[in-house]
Amino acid sequence: MKTSWRTASLVATAASVLALTTACGQDNGTTSASAAQNVGATAPAGSPTTGAGTSAGNGYGADGNQGSSSPAPAAPAGKLTVAANPDLGNVLTDGSGLTLYRFDKDTANPPKSDCAGDCATTWPPVPADDATAGAGIDKALLGEVTRADGSKQLTVGGWPAYRYVKDVNAGDLNGQGVGGKWFALAPDGKKASKASLPGLSVRKDPKLGDIVVDKNGRTVYRFLKDKAWPKSVSNCTGACLEKWPAVAVVKAEDTRGVKKKGLMGFTRPDGVKQMTVNCWPIYTFSGDKAPGDTNGQGVGGTWYAVSPDGKPVGAPGN
Repeated sequence: MKTSWRTASLVATAASVLALTTACGQDNGTTSASAAQNVGATAPAGSPTTGAGTSAGNGYGADGNQGSSSPAPAAPAGKLTVAANPDLGNVLTDGSGLTLYRFDKDTANPPKSDCAGDCATTWPPVPADDATAGAGIDKALLGEVTRADGSKQLTVGGWPAYRYVKDVNAGDLNGQGVGGKWFALAPDGKKASKASLPGLSVRKDPKLGDIVVDKNGRTVYRFLKDKAWPKSVSNCTGACLEKWPAVAVVKAEDTRGVKKKGLMGFTRPDGVKQMTVNCWPIYTFSGDKAPGDTNGQGVGGTWYAVSPDGKPVGAPGN
């Protein structure tokens, strides 16, 4: 300790550790030295049904013509959210995750609904009363239009908003393209259309809050038995990696909403390059069958969705 060469060595080592800590700082409550794997092979792999709309001669997806029947009161809109879809890009949903639609026979300037009677039973107008803008939605685009029965209907970018009765689960898109006149709403009120997502971005999940998703809109996870300090280490190999595929490296500029600190790739022992968020290796889950699925959440008590700052959402101590 008294020799000059040992002093220099200690100073160099401290500087090296400080640099690694700055680049790949370890967050609280997620460390584990164990290399044992928890593959989660018995995890539930179900997912909401996403179906294609079926056309109908009347143009609104129900038999018969528009009548004078009064539709049942519609559920409140709640806090609107944005859901990522691999085919349509960002789709507007209500507080329950149900897709919102627009009708080509309506007008946006001025707002006017051309869907009444049986049409409004099949496509319930979304009430404007309690609708609020969630993340990724410009509240200035939210408005209302007074319907013939005096009720207030939500408008987005001027377009009246509807739900579809055949959408039962969050994420369903059974109304898309029905009759060639009904289309899912984008957050700006336009028709949702294919738009490439960044390599990594943030989605608002109804239960988990802000979580990271990959370029296909699929939920990204962390494994609590991995390491981020002093360097990124994945303890998911073999059968585990088949169940939890590693997310490929993406450029920092190809991300949106994800914290830049520790946003980098590393090379696994098998030579595969894997992406990290805050230096923690990230994965998708083979049990997630569609964008928006979070079937990997909490599997084995070691797998959790990733927050924008790299923390495991819902993990003990977080």
